[in-house]
Amino acid sequence: MRRSETMSKRILSRSLFRPAQGVDQSILAENNPLIRSLERRLFLRQGLSLGALTLLTGCDISNKDSVQFVLKGFSSWNDRVQAWLFDPTKLAPTFSEAQVLKPPRFNAFYSIDEVKPIDAASWKLEVGGLVKDKRPWTLDRIDALPKVSQITRHVCVEGWDYIGKWSGVSLRRFLEIIEADLSAKYVAFECADDYSGSIDMASALHPQTQLTTHYADEPIGNPYGFPLRLRVATKLGFKMPKWITSIEVTNEYPGGYWEDRDYNWFSGI
Repeated sequence: MRRSETMSKRILSRSLFRPAQGVDQSILAENNPLIRSLERRLFLRQGLSLGALTLLTGCDISNKDSVQFVLKGFSSWNDRVQAWLFDPTKLAPTFSEAQVLKPPRFNAFYSIDEVKPIDAASWKLEVGGLVKDKRPWTLDRIDALPKVSQITRHVCVEGWDYIGKWSGVSLRRFLEIIEADLSAKYVAFECADDYSGSIDMASALHPQTQLTTHYADEPIGNPYGFPLRLRVATKLGFKMPKWITSIEVTNEYPGGYWEDRDYNWFSGI
């Protein structure tokens, strides 16, 4: 057999990188949130849908479970890499007062008309898990703590951003006050609107991470997380729960509203 014929047969033959069946577009559509999340967070910035498919052809890409298994493997790997690269001493860029957006942009998993106002007089912040002082906190008690402020950029996973001025209590200082185990892995949050979220302890202890009570020197309005929201200048917006009602320090992976729907857990910027 001539060399050209041999090469032709090789090109047409099946291999791990050339599946017999085409890509099932319905499976890709179903997993689009995970693909988009990975595109944003992986180093492969030119489109994971192509890069991942090249690797996915080693498995049965017509099988939904196989596709999800590999994509979630990418997501887990990406979380580990981001956590390893995270520098707890590096600060996010800061900006001037003139650049602050007023009011802040609203964003939630529902419309602004569906926001249910919180009664400040009856609101309490519960704390639990690996902490010694589990007494609940009133808003007056939180407001009495020393305040820190920052003017940083808020970046949404959807692609938009704005600059805001955030003021409140350093989360590190708050965790120290309640005598939390700072060697624990996670800090988890529950919210009045049934949202939930969690961050790694290293990010919780970052100098710019705060429990925010004020925006642009005014108390946070009800549509924007009153009376307490999380501000993490080193993460995407969905990692910052609003209308917080409880904080838990734990070594058990707590997940979160969007994380349980296949968004990357670490989600640093």
